Amino acid sequence: MGLYEPPSAVQNHSRHGVTKMHGEYKMPGGKLIVADLDVRNGNLTGVRISGDFFLEPDSALTMIDVALEGLPAAAGSKHHAAVIAAALGRHVRMFGVSPEAIAVAVQRALETRP
Repeated sequence: MGLYEPPSAVQNHSRHGVTKMHGEYKMPGGKLIVADLDVRNGNLTGVRISGDFFLEPDSALTMIDVALEGLPAAAGSKHHAAVIAAALGRHVRMFGVSPEAIAVAVQRALETRP
């Protein structure tokens, strides 16, 4: 793969006011981050972050999902990154990923909104 990774975001479907979305981002010098989420009434829901990065402790991944759950979709990647960073605190170690890179994956998923 080259240095530039084009946006990868595919809208899966929309049903009952819920839009399923998927976005990916490969952090330069880092790893692949995947964001799968829904948007309901303008808020993130069903957030699942995954990828080939590492976090210590492992429970930090759940902390990221919980931190993003319910945030306004329109809040923007800077706000999403700040919320992730605040939720993780200084004791979580991130390898191949950052709060900003996760927020980019989320934003790419949101770019599929109708």
